Amino acid sequence: MRIAINGHAVDLLHGDALEKVATLTGPFSAIITDPPYSSGANSLAGKQQSTSKKYTGTKGRCPLPDFEGDTLDQRSWTRWIAELLRDARTIAELDAPLCVFCDWRQLPALTDAVQWAGWSWRGVCVWDKINSRPQKGRFRQQAEFVAWASNGPMPVDRGVGVLPGVLSYTQPQAAGRVHQTQKPLDLMRQIVRICRPGGTVLDPFAGSGTTLLAAALEGYDAVGIELSKSYYMAAQARLERAGRDTDGSADVEGEDQKGA
Repeated sequence: MRIAINGHAVDLLHGDALEKVATLTGPFSAIITDPPYSSGANSLAGKQQSTSKKYTGTKGRCPLPDFEGDTLDQRSWTRWIAELLRDARTIAELDAPLCVFCDWRQLPALTDAVQWAGWSWRGVCVWDKINSRPQKGRFRQQAEFVAWASNGPMPVDRGVGVLPGVLSYTQPQAAGRVHQTQKPLDLMRQIVRICRPGGTVLDPFAGSGTTLLAAALEGYDAVGIELSKSYYMAAQARLERAGRDTDGSADVEGEDQKGA
């Protein structure tokens, strides 16, 4: 399915990321994605709970559907994401950036997987979510992370400006969410700017389509893949709604959720 948003082509594919990436030829100018973390607990039994129990405050009563692919133990998850990132690198331009979201539990595994897949690991960007559940005597768990890398050398003359290393945005409000773990649109608009001007962004885990929408609004073409049928349909509807606007700016999140 192809949708034009803000004058840019957005392709959304339904299927397994490993299978679909193998059919793409690229080349892609950036790989930017938010995969299932298979996290949210310290034991395998905890990891295998429904995603609504792990990632939302509803204790399993979230009105949004659970998403697939989130029940792996850490070793299996590391092997799986490394394989995906290896295949994605073969269709990435030389010097293309890679940005992959994770939480604190999976950050060590992800940085290993990035390097095993042949990417040049370059650092970690912090998403400060601002709000979090307070726990007495502990540091707040108010951040998630973006491990970023490049496909080989990364020249400074790619036409990309200086980007912040810490991004502060609150999560979309419940009434404005399409996905259980949806990222703020303004956050993703900042992150996609690491792509070279005029490039094409690949998101193998498209979810509700936030990265695809952000890419189009920032001036890039984009290709996304989503496994869960319910979220593929939700992303399609969201992108089509944006495509009907003259500038593609309308979105279910409503007003920007930017923090201080």
